[in-house]
Amino acid sequence: MGYGEHIPALPLPPQSQGDPLKSNLIKRGFLSLLAAQFLGAMNDNVLKMLLTFMVIDGAWAGMLGDGGQGIVGICFTIPFILLSGYGGQIADRYSKREVTLWVKIAEVPIALIAMVGFYLGNLWITLLALVALTCQSSFFGPAKYGMIPELVDDTDLSRANGTINMMTNVAVIVGTLLGGVVADRYSPQDASLTPIQWLPGAALLVIAILGLISAVFMPRLEPGDRSMKFDWNPFATYLGSIQEMAQSRFLMVMMAWGYFYLLAGLALLILPEYTVVLGIDRTEASVLLGVMGVAIGVGCAVAGLISGHQINPKLVPIGAAGLVFFFLLLAFVPPTLPDQGPMVRVALSNTAGFVFGAGFFAGFYIIPLQSLLQKLSPDNERGRFLGTANALSFTFLTIASLMYWAIRPMFDDQPQRIFALCAAMMAAGAGFFLWRLRGTGILIGNRPTTAESPTAAEAAE
Repeated sequence: MGYGEHIPALPLPPQSQGDPLKSNLIKRGFLSLLAAQFLGAMNDNVLKMLLTFMVIDGAWAGMLGDGGQGIVGICFTIPFILLSGYGGQIADRYSKREVTLWVKIAEVPIALIAMVGFYLGNLWITLLALVALTCQSSFFGPAKYGMIPELVDDTDLSRANGTINMMTNVAVIVGTLLGGVVADRYSPQDASLTPIQWLPGAALLVIAILGLISAVFMPRLEPGDRSMKFDWNPFATYLGSIQEMAQSRFLMVMMAWGYFYLLAGLALLILPEYTVVLGIDRTEASVLLGVMGVAIGVGCAVAGLISGHQINPKLVPIGAAGLVFFFLLLAFVPPTLPDQGPMVRVALSNTAGFVFGAGFFAGFYIIPLQSLLQKLSPDNERGRFLGTANALSFTFLTIASLMYWAIRPMFDDQPQRIFALCAAMMAAGAGFFLWRLRGTGILIGNRPTTAESPTAAEAAE
């Protein structure tokens, strides 16, 4: 099994070209997937943000030490690393609709466990619920991304990825804002407020039930290869997939895509600490996370719109350059708050503007790479390949959590300076990957010849 050595801008065959503003995404299957993904991402972020705020300055402050949100991040990512290989095999063996229903059913009792943990004020039960929720999500990931090519035409692949990433980031915004609001009511910083112990669990449970309902409307999808032998060694699945990917530039595409999550993981751990940097409360700090979610969503949507009916890898270096620029602004421009009311002053601050810029260019970076991963994955092994890619992204997120936990004490009361490290890492990583992917059409002005690889079909052969 081989893949094209050259990955061009992947134009579609002439007969598939059409009005770039027209698409066929308004279908029951894709809308159902969009809703299920939206609610799942929202629940993940509500629980993660609740725990993050609680270990920074809430009910469980100090129990995990300085930078304790890094430990929360590790609990969030490790299950994805260990289980995405299994999730990929299951997605290849069974109908991806069935897999989606299984994981959405499992989300309901997990929300009940979280409810018990918050009501009893027990950090460890709540961390257990977070681990269980990420175990559930690790089985959904390969099925979700592998399902997109089954639900939409090839001509809409970039736009479908842009749409689902946009809505995922809207879910992150809603989940993050809701997490901040619920955190302030569960463990109020204002001593005059009465804690509402049942509120976090109730929010998680309602979202889980709505996610299950949305999955029920998904149309039937054909099962995969039920005769496929299940490999109980998760790392064997990853190693086998990587060996096959290494036969082409596919491996470098996956590495470039996964590397983004190292920097995203660091950024998501820095932003909650703006409660200290800007002297604001948790609800206001969650506005910055919401701004990042909006920006990534807008960037993904614009990247999909610009790509039209093709995959356009030349957006990748533009996205990388934008990330470096705005990370440097976040690190070195003194943060200021305008003289406005709560929430509004944060949304109109220079910090929010820089966060928006970074998030917007992140969409340019990830959408072409994600679309390439889906397009170049073989149909009968798409779940396994995307499961491997999913595990890689969470490996990078885990590294980010460990890095943050290790380096946070070095920055004392200026955690925003860590963005300078993010800028240096983005510049070095992007330079390396673009050099390794030279000749593929990713470098601006570096066009592969027509004879090398004129169409997406030939690139996938």
